[in-house]
Amino acid sequence: MQKVHFIAIGGSAMHNLALALHKKGFEITGSDDEVFEPSKTRLAAKGLLPSQMGWFPDQNIHPNLDAIILGMHARADNPELLKAKQLGLKIYSYPEYIYEQSKNKQRVVIAGSHGKTTITSMILHVLKHQNKNFDYLVGAQIEGFDNMVQLSEAPVIIIEGDEYLDSPTNRTPKFLFYKHHTAVISGIAWDHINVFPTFEEYKNQFQRFLDLTPKSGVLIYNEDDKQVNSLLKSIKREDVLKIPYQEHKSKIKDGETYLLHDLDKIKVPFFGIHNMYNVNAAKQVCMKLGVHETDFYAAIQSFKGAANRLELLSKKDNTFIFKDFAHAPSKLEATTKAVAKQFPKHKIVACLELHTFSSLNKEFLNQYANKFDAPDLSIVYYNPETVKHKKLPEITKKDISKGFAKDTLMVFDNSQLMRDFVESIPLKNTVLLLMSSGNFDGIQLKDFANELVSKI
Repeated sequence: MQKVHFIAIGGSAMHNLALALHKKGFEITGSDDEVFEPSKTRLAAKGLLPSQMGWFPDQNIHPNLDAIILGMHARADNPELLKAKQLGLKIYSYPEYIYEQSKNKQRVVIAGSHGKTTITSMILHVLKHQNKNFDYLVGAQIEGFDNMVQLSEAPVIIIEGDEYLDSPTNRTPKFLFYKHHTAVISGIAWDHINVFPTFEEYKNQFQRFLDLTPKSGVLIYNEDDKQVNSLLKSIKREDVLKIPYQEHKSKIKDGETYLLHDLDKIKVPFFGIHNMYNVNAAKQVCMKLGVHETDFYAAIQSFKGAANRLELLSKKDNTFIFKDFAHAPSKLEATTKAVAKQFPKHKIVACLELHTFSSLNKEFLNQYANKFDAPDLSIVYYNPETVKHKKLPEITKKDISKGFAKDTLMVFDNSQLMRDFVESIPLKNTVLLLMSSGNFDGIQLKDFANELVSKI
């Protein structure tokens, strides 16, 4: 039985990998200085939650361990990591270990600045619908799947490939470790300014990713994305199959979206131009994996979406409240435009929390110019303490309004005041979008949404 210890087990990706290996029959231990929900409850249910918080090298690190997996928020001077090095134990980052467990499988990696979670989720949904045998790694919870990671004896693995750094001790992007056979690249829009300070440096990571494609490999790419297209045109290799995709033809009727295929209209529960690109990318992958086109359309009709991606929190009559992970400029624009197009007769109110390093960086704010114009009322929230915590230069409400190039932008730096303002808005015949990779500093978004619709 393999014995594996996780340093910083509480992370979203890390705890899912721990659960997957536990299910596989491995003996799992872990440590962390803090574990939040839902990781805490999920680990505790399987007896994997550390009994006490902190780092205990003498207790946790010993020669009988087959592997150490190092989490992203563990520092390079972590005492357990130092002892593991001293003992000469095998130390893996998260992506290194995923590759270690899947190096004998066919590896499909979904990359891009936006859309990769949804594309991956769509593929998993269709493969499950078709009773295919597969493993996976995806960055969100999906309906019908207990975990965000599965590692078994399956011959193929579908991996959401993140361009962010591998670990505190290695500044290589995660997706370079997976050594794909088939790759999807959905789009390129500057992000992660803290580690890629220029757009060219950021774009170069995708060039490196594409250059790793092996002989007889497959590259599936969004040919309507200018940055992606320019990269693909630079690849002259004859030994790689390049498959372009475009926006899937669709129609909106009475607030419902239909995919148009041949003479068929296929009703689907997701919407937006960005999702019409995503569904075409997923279709190309599934067909490469042996799913017939007809079976793909039969399966995709029941795809409900990944958690936090235009997730419907609450509705009443003609009022809808959605939650979305959108925070980067390209994601913000795509999501708000999609909602405005889907609900043309509704008032659109959108609240965005600036929460990430890039979004709170004064030099990056102008990337949001004209990206938040689709809503009828646009609201931005940020916490000055978060800016300080990330050791960034101070930003003001005026800086944010200027960066977004929107005079009517409402900007709040107090979560309660923002909440009070939203509660004061008449929400009849309105779509409210709550967009953040956080939770607006402690707002329980599902409860908040239910509370708002109850007052209508």
